[in-house]
Amino acid sequence: MLSTWATSSIEEVAEAGREALRWLQLYIYKDREVTEQLVRRAERMGYKAIFITVDTPYLGNRFDDVRNRFKLPPQLRMKNFETNDLAFSPKENFGDNSGLATYVAKAIDPSISWEDIKWLRGLTSLPIVAKGILRGDDAREAVKHGLDGILVSNHGARQLDGVPATKGIILLLIPNLLSFSHSKPSRKIDALPEIVEAVEGKVEVFLDGGVRKGTDVLKALALGAKAVFVGRPIIWGLASQGEKGVQDVLEILKEEFRLAMALSGCQNVKVIDKTLVRKNPLAVSKI
Repeated sequence: MLSTWATSSIEEVAEAGREALRWLQLYIYKDREVTEQLVRRAERMGYKAIFITVDTPYLGNRFDDVRNRFKLPPQLRMKNFETNDLAFSPKENFGDNSGLATYVAKAIDPSISWEDIKWLRGLTSLPIVAKGILRGDDAREAVKHGLDGILVSNHGARQLDGVPATKGIILLLIPNLLSFSHSKPSRKIDALPEIVEAVEGKVEVFLDGGVRKGTDVLKALALGAKAVFVGRPIIWGLASQGEKGVQDVLEILKEEFRLAMALSGCQNVKVIDKTLVRKNPLAVSKI
């Protein structure tokens, strides 16, 4: 998934990854023409879906960004934009605190509503996925308004203190050592996330946030996620060893996931289900 704010453009990434499955993460700008042009460019370059971020009317109170007076370094800019103000260019004045918070307040529409989803739906035939939904009632509204999927995300817990982890609850894996027979374990476990339950299988549900090990992937799939997204580990690999580091991170996760499946008695992903997990009774309350 390519961020609207990436330091490589829609076109550059399409050229570099012609065989890759490419999706565009999108913000709704106050200037709707800006948003529309991003969608049109994604369509032209063969992107397969639009992930609209719905949890960022303003930037969260990120104390590190304020303390560090976060700005982009001189050699970088948001490549999807031409003008300095939209490209978050160091040449532009974004204040003395978090420059990104200033950018969001100036450029991003804080009044986004379901009407904007209808507008976006009328703009493109690409599948549209809502990124940032954490409540069942919002998930049902997303289905009602014609969205094609939901990415359960808390924005890395950087937007609002106290939101739940995206898996919703602390989970313990339960190996199904009987899975090599035709029998099913009898234990009943109510561990499905609120959103998976709310959409009733009408749209696909994805998950991001906190995926660090193969067991995290297994838990997410057991809870009903179609797939997971990985962010920070990829950046760590990139910072450490460049392209090879990214490949290594993905291979490690893949191998850990394979091993976790084997140790849980799962011969393939089709047999992964909620009987593999249980809720930790000590889980704390969240907003």
